[in-house]
Amino acid sequence: MFSSTKNKLVSLVITASAAFAVESGPDAALAAKIAAVESGLLPPARVVGAKAEPWTIEARMKFYKIPGASIAVINHGAVEWARAYGIARAGETAPVTPDTLFQAASISKPVTAVAALTLVDASKLALDADVNEKLTSWKLPTVNVAGDERATLRRLLSHTAGVTVHGFAGYAAGEPRPTLRQVLDGARPANSEPIRIDLTPGTKWRYAGGGYCVVQQLVLDVTGVTFPEFVRQRVLAPAGMNASTCEQPLPAEFAPRAAAGHRPNGTPIPGNAHVYPEIAAAGLWTTPGDLARFAIAVQRMLEAKDGLLTAATASQIVLPPIAGSDYGLGFGVKNHGEKLQLSHGGANEGFRCMLVTYPFAGRGAIIMTNSDNGSALADEILRAIAREYDWPDYGVVEKTAAPLTPEAFADFIGRYQREETTLIAFQSQGRFYLKVGSRPRVEIFPQSDHEFFTLEEPDIFSFERDSRGEISHLIRRGSAPQLYRRMQ
Repeated sequence: MFSSTKNKLVSLVITASAAFAVESGPDAALAAKIAAVESGLLPPARVVGAKAEPWTIEARMKFYKIPGASIAVINHGAVEWARAYGIARAGETAPVTPDTLFQAASISKPVTAVAALTLVDASKLALDADVNEKLTSWKLPTVNVAGDERATLRRLLSHTAGVTVHGFAGYAAGEPRPTLRQVLDGARPANSEPIRIDLTPGTKWRYAGGGYCVVQQLVLDVTGVTFPEFVRQRVLAPAGMNASTCEQPLPAEFAPRAAAGHRPNGTPIPGNAHVYPEIAAAGLWTTPGDLARFAIAVQRMLEAKDGLLTAATASQIVLPPIAGSDYGLGFGVKNHGEKLQLSHGGANEGFRCMLVTYPFAGRGAIIMTNSDNGSALADEILRAIAREYDWPDYGVVEKTAAPLTPEAFADFIGRYQREETTLIAFQSQGRFYLKVGSRPRVEIFPQSDHEFFTLEEPDIFSFERDSRGEISHLIRRGSAPQLYRRMQ
């Protein structure tokens, strides 16, 4: 896909735009920073003593089969630069530009949160009142939960309301699409389960896109305004996000500027993108530049300078309501003071993206891609940005590899199976590798005589022996351990 002239990687930089800090082209120092980011991508970890071999954005896009990507970087409270790379749809020639629209997926949630909180400032909603008191056309049911705790706006926005349904698959071109009410009740043609309370509200953090669908209905019942128009009035227009829309499906006038989503193998999503009637959770179409404007608006209102919310309401965003949680109202929250980080990722069918902002340091970045493989690339770009802009996070971790000879590794070579996924352990030129399913191979490094780590992720791969001392299975130890049985 990338070898032909018509699909040559394209890099564009915004210039002469009043909306951006760089108006007539970057100066030499900024150009050097941009070049350092573009050629300085690194994995999350490196082996102690090993020479770092940074990658270029172009090389990693080829590696991950990602057709297009777009970046905006915030510095000193303004968008310092924005660039776009690659093509909007595999097999075609239209380049991604800084004006190309991507599905923001779950980055819709912080936008929804700020929009909903404007109703708190207007005294039309209360953060800690039972939302069923304001829901008029539908009520949020509770299933097998005792007690008097209720779902509140604070709890819905922070994923602590005990609400079901993690996320949504959207609807392919030509498929019947449900109404919001059908989504809420899991009624056909909805492809998700009913949204209900099945955990005591306020007792546990559990990510629930379903809670944001409840917020979507709540806004409609309270204001009588369609959700896309409400978000446009309360957030998009005031923040200067003029390229963005929450309308689903995407209106025809926006379609020429929209990227197509792509599968892991680089092929386009049929119909270019899925439709998400779950707008509050996943429905925003936008650009990195517009999301940067949103992040700057959040920065300003947290600093009580001006903004979409009052300082008192804005301050609630950064307060996780449950001890030990790292999620506030619409954002992931980390650290305090100048190191305070707000973030959110997004994953719709064929799109992956990431927003990170340090509101009290005036820094941040947004990366958007039109590929299911985009999360890994976004993380690598964030590490390059973090190094150049002296962020407190996204540093490269050093790991120590234990000695292990190729002869000792020979016991582990073979195929391992878990349900439909095959894992292959092999070695080449004295180095050790794993290949999981259709993903590219990854090099693994010993931390003991049977445990291995990679530089791409925190999981540990442990080869286990049976009572006869023979390798019988492999355990992938991570947030959700997985067992692969040896096939040969």
